[in-house]
Amino acid sequence: MPDLTRRSLLAATTAAAAATTLPARASEAPAPSLKGKSVFITGASSGFGRVGAEHYARLGAKVFATMRGLPRPEASELIDLAAREQLDITVLPLDVLSDEQVVAAVRDAEAMAGGALDVVINNAGIGMTGPVEVQDMAATQLAFDTNVFGVQRVIRAALPAMRARKSGVIFNISSQLGRVISPAGGHYSATKFALEALSEQLAYELAPHGVEVCIIQPGGYPTKVWVNRNRYNLELKARIEPERAAGYPELVARMGTETGAGRTADPADVPRAIAEIAAMPAGRRPLRRAVHPGNKPQEAINRVAAETQLAWLGNSPVGPWIKAVHD
Repeated sequence: MPDLTRRSLLAATTAAAAATTLPARASEAPAPSLKGKSVFITGASSGFGRVGAEHYARLGAKVFATMRGLPRPEASELIDLAAREQLDITVLPLDVLSDEQVVAAVRDAEAMAGGALDVVINNAGIGMTGPVEVQDMAATQLAFDTNVFGVQRVIRAALPAMRARKSGVIFNISSQLGRVISPAGGHYSATKFALEALSEQLAYELAPHGVEVCIIQPGGYPTKVWVNRNRYNLELKARIEPERAAGYPELVARMGTETGAGRTADPADVPRAIAEIAAMPAGRRPLRRAVHPGNKPQEAINRVAAETQLAWLGNSPVGPWIKAVHD
């Protein structure tokens, strides 16, 4: 039996589209078109989500920008911007910790889009730093519930319609810290490593269904993540038992003091990369994309991991799925 490529696993119509010329790198090519595509984003109140909502809409997409705690100023600002620039942006309430809100937001977006979503971007996430030992169970549960279980809620809500249509792409926002580890990172790396595994397994399982998964691995960017991280860190710091704090005095002292100062990379790098990949022909999208103008230490690990997966499972009964993702 000949090896199956990712393209051959897609529906015939998308397979034909895959034969078109690949776009050049984003820095060399004109902005891609997302005209006619529906884009669903979690965590769109700030950072990559907010910048992305504007970017995708300006490229012609019908954008569903979700955020928790509505009404809130960030939602009003985005709605006003959309009205001024005549952008197709709808703001929907969604807290990724709520099963009910996730299902309702996805169903509302599907109804307004006229069917399955084309692009789902799991962007919502939080970070807390500090030694592992000082992360109490409240902090641990919140980190995993937001960064991992929240993604699981969204994909479970969106996938039935995407599978039925046999098209679409899911972007999960990981981090370079989903591949490399720094001391005193709290459970951030643990949650992002989990997200990486979940995403890759999902990509294999969806290969026969024509739905693709792309893991975005940003480096450090000057977004509101630092403000939010300090808030969570200070709340956690106030709960740390003295005997635990005494074991890591320097690491605990830094908790809640990070500002992101010195980070000058443009946060729009991330939505630009997502738009470029979303506009690619089906079957040509990469499983992972490291995004940052500086050092990207995870790329070596990405290469070795792909080679290992192919060597281990490439000729097994699930080999066609593995090769479809890593071709």
